[in-house]
Amino acid sequence: MKLENQQIRLRDWEIHDLPIYEKWNLGYHKWMDYNGPYYAKMTAEEVASSMDQLGERIMQNNWPSLRTRLVIADKLTNQLLGAVNWYWVSEETDWMALGIVLYDEKYWGKNLGYEALQLWINYLFNNNEKLVRLDLRTWSGHHGMMKLATKLGFKEEARFRKARVVKGKYYDSIGMGILREEWEQQSK
Repeated sequence: MKLENQQIRLRDWEIHDLPIYEKWNLGYHKWMDYNGPYYAKMTAEEVASSMDQLGERIMQNNWPSLRTRLVIADKLTNQLLGAVNWYWVSEETDWMALGIVLYDEKYWGKNLGYEALQLWINYLFNNNEKLVRLDLRTWSGHHGMMKLATKLGFKEEARFRKARVVKGKYYDSIGMGILREEWEQQSK
């Protein structure tokens, strides 16, 4: 699986991604301050287990037909920069939420997240005809994600006040969404 835009490609995981993935998930990195900082970070054992599972999938080329997670890679070097994913909010009603992470802050603010989510949203709508909407969940302290979602056409649909605690301070939990017809209309 490979989807490309101007600067990046979304692709399946490759064996050479594992050391980079491990590096970005062990210790402290700035991305951790923004990507669900209210959740516990993976322990070294959890990172190792995740890498083992990922390595096994890579070796077996065992991917679901509708990918749940793809690497964001530099289009020229193929180096792992981050990942996109989706998960069910309600499988019964075909309601998905999507996510993105760019690990290295030197790539933030360069339109890479926009390109990656644009490709990912197209992929999800084009490969699941039942999808009516997509969600993006974030928190009120993550201004970059809210700006990115708005730029992509997402609208704020939910705000749960003081629902997230980051470094001892309360923030709102934000739910943003886009309908298929809105995405198709703006993509013309």
